[in-house]
Amino acid sequence: MRFSGFDISVQEASNEGLFLNKLKSGITEELASCHTALIDGYLIEGHVPAADVKRLLLERPNALGLSVPGMPWGAPGMGPESERDAYDVLLFQKDGTSEIFSQYAAA
Repeated sequence: MRFSGFDISVQEASNEGLFLNKLKSGITEELASCHTALIDGYLIEGHVPAADVKRLLLERPNALGLSVPGMPWGAPGMGPESERDAYDVLLFQKDGTSEIFSQYAAA
């Protein structure tokens, strides 16, 4: 994310504390991944590509944020993109619903 122009700071948390914070923030177990970020009022969960975060900030949809559930191979930080598994970036709402924001085909 730094390479893509984002200014970031890291806060360490226990697994239990992080999980409870995810649930309290509106990230369901189905949306959960390993990292949680907050940017300009949106939650970013998991290995979301920087281009999708930039699009989110440009379009400003009425939503809680974006998620890449789990840790799919080839998502940013999870191995080479040239060998990635297919995965979706989900836009999720306060009511727990989500929709596909972008899709990445297997490579």
